[in-house]
Amino acid sequence: MTIIEALKSAQFVINNEGQHTGVLLDIQSWEALIDWIETISDTKIAKQALAQLKAEGGRPQQAGWLAWDDISEAWSDEEEVEKEGRSL
Repeated sequence: MTIIEALKSAQFVINNEGQHTGVLLDIQSWEALIDWIETISDTKIAKQALAQLKAEGGRPQQAGWLAWDDISEAWSDEEEVEKEGRSL
């Protein structure tokens, strides 16, 4: 489903005075909307990071980027904690 299709499927809630007071979306449309928002957000973050990298002459550390080796172990530890929390 495209974002346009999702938005076209919206149903409006109208009060006694005929004013729009809410919007109803089916779950598929809601998920498409959320995916679209996440994509826009991710694209903005990526563009900012690449602009920082370019401004620093292509040097990742100077642009504030972290080395994968420095963070991968920490992320693995966090994932383990999350898995243990879900299994309780």
